[in-house]
Amino acid sequence: MSNTTTFRPASYLTAVLETHLDARAGEWLREHCTEIAGGVDGWRFGSLLSLASRFTPRASLAPDRDELEQARKSLDGWNPERWTMLEAVRARLVLARGDLPGKVFADHLDQSFRYADQGELCALYKTLCLLPEAERFGWRAAEGCRTNIVPVFEAIACDNPYPAAHFDDLTWNQMVIKAIFIGAPVWRIQGLDGRLSDDLARMALDLVEERRSAGRSVQPELWLCLGSWAGERGLASLERELEGSDTLGRRAAALGLARAGQRQRLAQLAESESDPALAASMRQAMDHSDQSTFRNLDPTDA
Repeated sequence: MSNTTTFRPASYLTAVLETHLDARAGEWLREHCTEIAGGVDGWRFGSLLSLASRFTPRASLAPDRDELEQARKSLDGWNPERWTMLEAVRARLVLARGDLPGKVFADHLDQSFRYADQGELCALYKTLCLLPEAERFGWRAAEGCRTNIVPVFEAIACDNPYPAAHFDDLTWNQMVIKAIFIGAPVWRIQGLDGRLSDDLARMALDLVEERRSAGRSVQPELWLCLGSWAGERGLASLERELEGSDTLGRRAAALGLARAGQRQRLAQLAESESDPALAASMRQAMDHSDQSTFRNLDPTDA
């Protein structure tokens, strides 16, 4: 994934924070961005990232529709919809460095990761996608996907264009399956639809069968992982889910059928479906079945 011609996330954050921060927090941020730009050692850099919590609220950044569109224009796939103001301030402090492409910065960033608390880790992982030559930090991003701390995992795995741009197939597939295991919202994994594969579908179907063998329900987002790679095994598994009694599971399986290109079959099912709401969902799925449609199945999404 390539950035736009001009690398602009820093100016975007500056503009958004100017409208969201109070005067005291804004003054603190400007003062210490200037300090960092002038050059600081690793300990001072990490200290300022930590000190930001004393001056910045943890409330949602809550960018409006225009601000979200501007974010996407500044970096393809970037979605700060769920960022906090504190995370945005910490990201802006990082981007204030004048040596972002250099080794000293990379060393200081590594040091900051090693000593970060949970909130700082979330901010740092969310910031990786904004860095020039971001592929340098692939090992660090993969490390974030090994944690069982859900907010930290989501900081790198969800709403973040970094994994789709820089993870190899094995790391990517492991991240997606890990998201299902720990209950992270798979539909928020940026670029998922573009990186479906036979291997990911096989892993998802293995997990479906494992859960059924244990007498457990299938997580709805497992059906996100099939797409055109469903094959006979996947289609049979989707049909079995549609024969069940769980409404959420059946809605997800209907979307899975649509994503597998089985729109004619879905139309047949919609005609014979006794639940009007589910029949309507099936018809909608025939026209729109990208990963964002699973947002409607996520009970945690406001």
